[in-house]
Amino acid sequence: MPKHHVVIIGSGFGGLFAAKALRRADVEITLIAKTSHHLFQPLLYQVATGILSEGSIAPATREILRKQDNVKVLHGLVTGIDIEARTVTHRMHDAQITTSYDSLIVAAGAGQSYFGNDHFSTFAPGMKSIDDALELRARIFWAFERAERETDPERQRRLLTFVVVGAGPTGVEMAGQIRELASITLRNQFKMFDPDSARVILIDGSSQVLPPFGEYLGRKTQESLERSGVEVFLNSIVTDLNGRSVTYKNADGELVTIDSTCKVWAAGVQGNVLGKSLAEQTDAELDRAGRVIVLPDMTLPGHPEVTVIGDLAFVPGVPGVAQGAIQEARYVAARIADRVAGRPLSDQPFKYHDKGSMATISKFSAVVKVGKVQFTGFFAWVAWLGLHLLYIAGFKGRVTTLLHWVLSFIGRGRSERVTTNQQLVGRLALESLGQNVTAKLLRGEKGGTNEPRIEG
Repeated sequence: MPKHHVVIIGSGFGGLFAAKALRRADVEITLIAKTSHHLFQPLLYQVATGILSEGSIAPATREILRKQDNVKVLHGLVTGIDIEARTVTHRMHDAQITTSYDSLIVAAGAGQSYFGNDHFSTFAPGMKSIDDALELRARIFWAFERAERETDPERQRRLLTFVVVGAGPTGVEMAGQIRELASITLRNQFKMFDPDSARVILIDGSSQVLPPFGEYLGRKTQESLERSGVEVFLNSIVTDLNGRSVTYKNADGELVTIDSTCKVWAAGVQGNVLGKSLAEQTDAELDRAGRVIVLPDMTLPGHPEVTVIGDLAFVPGVPGVAQGAIQEARYVAARIADRVAGRPLSDQPFKYHDKGSMATISKFSAVVKVGKVQFTGFFAWVAWLGLHLLYIAGFKGRVTTLLHWVLSFIGRGRSERVTTNQQLVGRLALESLGQNVTAKLLRGEKGGTNEPRIEG
């Protein structure tokens, strides 16, 4: 008899840890992901600012799972899920495959939300993938290089004004690193301007930075950012954004425009479109961010064989962080293993155990919140380093990351400053060509389609 077949969509923390948790179960696993790597997303900002290489935080999924005999890894973009037929359809370029399943784990993640202003993405990339980070690295260093050639003071100021939208962990870390890049790393490397004169601005609609961390750590973080030279504008909503400027409405209702060429969008998430497909085929509902509202056992109404985990699942009290996805993955995997083995299923719902939150502010400074314990400064930064090294997959990745950190944090250099024109404009070029274009380009053909973008 064929073994119970588990299909997992996504190779992020949810998908990868679900596969690993099933390593001893009597099942066959097919993991389908749109990328060939497992991305350690919390360190993307360090790729964007030249501290780490993409390989340091994105080991190949096949390499991680190479010793697990019951897993087959397929690289492809999931384009459809048929709940009644129990099949998943995915494609790699223009080759399409349909795979059947007995149990389905959907860990397809979430993308950047521009709150209905998707045209903002042209000028302010998000921070959800390796491609995003490399594009932002190219945009940041391109702005400094352009400023060196600019003789008009007004245009030079615009090039040297960096705006980060969103004061969550990603936005705070990104703003702090751009400030450090300008003040320390690039010091004395340009002749026509002083890099330290660059403005770094952080904008958020909340009343504090790092809202989930509480008022005390939010205030400490803001003070640290401002001491380093970051300008923080709170209670401010971005209303317009283009290639030359950012316009926001401040707490007094006034519209303020900042001339800026380089922008980073770190505000809001939007669930993968596969969530909408699941909701349309079941009685499941979506929240405002497009995440699937799952049952207490992470399944969908009427379909115990389908579970949704990670950033695509909405579970009250579970933040969109790696720990949430990991814990959900292990819970779901344990239930599948029990079902296959004929063991009675526990009626205990999924329960999240908060292991704390961390964020870096700048070199040797971070904030940590673990239960009621809150602390900042150097020891928080050391704790942050240790935890992130622990969760990076593979010994090689840990060693490489540690070496890069020694170079960047003890010294002032950054080894990953290489940028290319492809990184700068590749995303926009592909979007202009349309979908299903990669295989055609490789065959020497041109043009794509105008079908909606599907992420799987």
